[in-house]
Amino acid sequence: MKKLMRRQSQKRQPSVLCLERFGSAGSVHLSVQTCVSRDLCWRIASELVRFSYMRMKYLFISWLVVFIGSWVMYVQYSTYTELCRGHDCRKIICDKYKTGVIDGSACSSLCAKETLYFGKCLSTKPNNQMYLGIWGNLQGVIKCQMEEAAQLDFDTDPEPRKEIILFDKPTRGTTVEKFKEMVYGFFKAKLGEQGNLSELVNIILSFADGNKDGRVSLPEAKSAWALLQLDEFLLMVMLQDKEHTPKLMGFCGDLYVIERVEYTSLYGISLPWIIELLIPSGFRRSMDQWFTPSWPRKAKIAIGLLEFVEDIFHGPYGNFLMCDTSAKNLGYNDKYDLKMMDMRKIVPEMNLKEMIKDRPCESDMDCVYGTDCRTLCDQSKMRCTTEVIQPNLAKACQLLKDYLLRGAPSDIHEELEKQLYLCIALKVSANQMEMEHSLILNNLKTLLWKKISHTTDS
Repeated sequence: MKKLMRRQSQKRQPSVLCLERFGSAGSVHLSVQTCVSRDLCWRIASELVRFSYMRMKYLFISWLVVFIGSWVMYVQYSTYTELCRGHDCRKIICDKYKTGVIDGSACSSLCAKETLYFGKCLSTKPNNQMYLGIWGNLQGVIKCQMEEAAQLDFDTDPEPRKEIILFDKPTRGTTVEKFKEMVYGFFKAKLGEQGNLSELVNIILSFADGNKDGRVSLPEAKSAWALLQLDEFLLMVMLQDKEHTPKLMGFCGDLYVIERVEYTSLYGISLPWIIELLIPSGFRRSMDQWFTPSWPRKAKIAIGLLEFVEDIFHGPYGNFLMCDTSAKNLGYNDKYDLKMMDMRKIVPEMNLKEMIKDRPCESDMDCVYGTDCRTLCDQSKMRCTTEVIQPNLAKACQLLKDYLLRGAPSDIHEELEKQLYLCIALKVSANQMEMEHSLILNNLKTLLWKKISHTTDS
């Protein structure tokens, strides 16, 4: 009898086990009779467990995608609203224009006729607004400063601005002659004693006459004075007749419009920031070089940069220093002529020396302006020296090295590499630096021109 009961218990065991598994996994109620074997029960239970697991997995992945997508959109929106403040910029400028504080050639189109529009935001710093603009049937780039220009500070970006004291000069009652004296004194302090400062003053007054009525009004003078505090604007005015400087189209207050350039970086491709984080820096540099024009066109663009370096090296208004030689600051048009996209960190040598003179330091790293203007720290005095170590040409050659050597014709590759390394090795303190500077610059231009002068690409 006992043996019979044990056999019946063993026969029921698979069915009970099956029922328990179904109950825990899928909350499914099955009759004992549905389970004919232990293997069948396990298979059905496993399928239900797997289905439940897959459902939870897909729910989790969906939630994760929604969370990450929302976070990316929030970060992008926050970044955009912080960097792109074109509405605020336009409001400040137009309020000043409508109250008669400022005037300029672009004011009416921007604030009254509304034929000057802000397009795509290109800003990289909140206090330096930059937008693609449409002015009637012309395209340009709008640049606007959000705060008042101050002295150069090596710990911050150049030209931070505070709107509180914007457009406070010249004051009411200032005559044109007095304004000319103000501008002349400003140039003398910034550029040093140059023989042709009076000519530069006349250029500024001609530009300030926005409506071309032959006289400069007080609102126009206030706009011109605010613009003169910007190194980029000053350099643009001085180099307006040069090929590689974008043309000034108009101004209103310290907002100004320049010609649009088709290609806004020397090389590379713009990627979403989240992808940028995943790409190693070495591979990113190599990848940038894949997205460049043909070699003859690269050579023509490079010649343009060398010519620009020549333009600002001991030019008619002194020497200017390139303190951020970055591919992002250079562009070119559809004819592959180089255009300077951002000249905010090209500063007068005299001005920079005055700012860095006797600056306290512990190492050479304390004596850096921008990314490329470096002087030495005098350890005996614990003060920065005033002589910038590397000339503009050496910085330009460093930027052009990989750009030109990649894809260079084999018959000039070795000579080109040699000239570029000689160029990079240039030091300001070297004996006969100016002679070496001119020699290397001419050698590079000649080498490149000889190779591309007969090609259609150039």
